[in-house]
Amino acid sequence: MSDICKNWTQWLSQTRFAHMSEVQIQQTFNWLFALRDIVISKANIKNGDKIIDIGCGSGLLAFGIIEKFSDNVEIIFSDKFEDCLEECKKLLEKCATPNKASFLQSDCLDIKLPDFSVDKALTRSVLVHILDKQKAINEIYRILKKGGTYSAFEPIIKSNTRYHELTSPEQITDWQAFKEAEDDFMTDINDPLTNFDAQSIAQNLDNAGFSDGDIDVQDTPSTYVAQKDSIIKWFESAPSPDRPTSKERFLKYFDEKKVNNYIKEVQEALGGKTITVSSKTIFIRATK
Repeated sequence: MSDICKNWTQWLSQTRFAHMSEVQIQQTFNWLFALRDIVISKANIKNGDKIIDIGCGSGLLAFGIIEKFSDNVEIIFSDKFEDCLEECKKLLEKCATPNKASFLQSDCLDIKLPDFSVDKALTRSVLVHILDKQKAINEIYRILKKGGTYSAFEPIIKSNTRYHELTSPEQITDWQAFKEAEDDFMTDINDPLTNFDAQSIAQNLDNAGFSDGDIDVQDTPSTYVAQKDSIIKWFESAPSPDRPTSKERFLKYFDEKKVNNYIKEVQEALGGKTITVSSKTIFIRATK
């Protein structure tokens, strides 16, 4: 992991919002709580269900389930990283509501549960960090009981608005070369952030054996005034602890002087202007 972002707890609470203004952060939290409710609703949770929040991170889904269902379900906080589980344990201690909760340190590619263990499996922005998505979905299928439900949310990063779509050749030196570089790394099949879309996930679900699968594709726009200081953070903020920043990605194609000049020109082109960016996201619901 990089020196900038030591672990997932730090990234979840600090680094992922470093490039955002206060307005954007509030918009993001509102959006996160809204998508949490959609994922939980699509899971069709019933009293007595045993549920696993895979890659729970800071526990957005698991705590949402506890809030809505109290002690009527069993919830497993599962994550590969111990720091995330420790943070969730601290938060759980502050919950006044009684609950049946347990913690499982486990990789999504090798979930430490027997076959047919849970009624519902939920993920939120987990597959986007896994290179072999088929193997992960196969594992989720394996641990579900017959008739169990997988409900999830995933951002389709490769569909995000790109820098070259916000600028023009008149504003950027070697605009075409930077466009081609960006298009290349934003469709890299060896990068878990960019190696999938709605169609490939649908195929993964079919391959695993899921029936009655549904993928809801949504386009999420965001309009705000781009601040010069924030634009620098766009390039220097890591998308996850183990992935390169946008600046580091461009440095694979150009020398540092050229990349720094590019960032400066993007600042000049967009600083103080109202921009609209969009990203595609998917909600997944599938039955075993």
